[in-house]
Amino acid sequence: MTTVVVVRKGGTVAIASDSLVTFGDTRLAHGYEANEKLFKVGDSWVGMSGTTAHFPVLRKALSALPADELKLNSRDEVFDTFLKLHPMLKEQFFLNSKEEDADPYESSQFTALIANASGIYGVYSYREVFEFDRCWAIGAGRSFALGAMYAAWDRARSARELAELGVRAGCEFDKNSSGPVRAHTLKLKES
Repeated sequence: MTTVVVVRKGGTVAIASDSLVTFGDTRLAHGYEANEKLFKVGDSWVGMSGTTAHFPVLRKALSALPADELKLNSRDEVFDTFLKLHPMLKEQFFLNSKEEDADPYESSQFTALIANASGIYGVYSYREVFEFDRCWAIGAGRSFALGAMYAAWDRARSARELAELGVRAGCEFDKNSSGPVRAHTLKLKES
């Protein structure tokens, strides 16, 4: 599991993550492998949680989309992009989209956060897309990260400070999250 956060504050957005990979009860800490959970696609940073197999698949799949189909600058654009991505995940990367028999839609089996100059977004397994006004977190350490960011919101000076604080809280209290913390910031477009 993981701790990944996005924050929007003071004209900037930030995305941050921990660096631990786990295989059941085995921890592959930083120093044994690069463990980069954030990757850049176009002008966006993407972080995700879910099985380790998703990380190279999502990087490759998003990078394979033609530029005119890879749009992540609004809630609708993120939805459209991930809707186009789903058949590719099934056909080219052999995604098992089945979770439960009563599921209303096929699952993409992962959760992702996106940060770019237009804002911060979350994508969930049925391709539900949320646009966040302040901050959000995913992964096993999300509750700790959300609590820390909420508590520090008024005194924090920047989106990056809050994002790093959130991930550090996840690393402190969640057994499946560990540093070092990786963070990236972008300036928001003026609306």
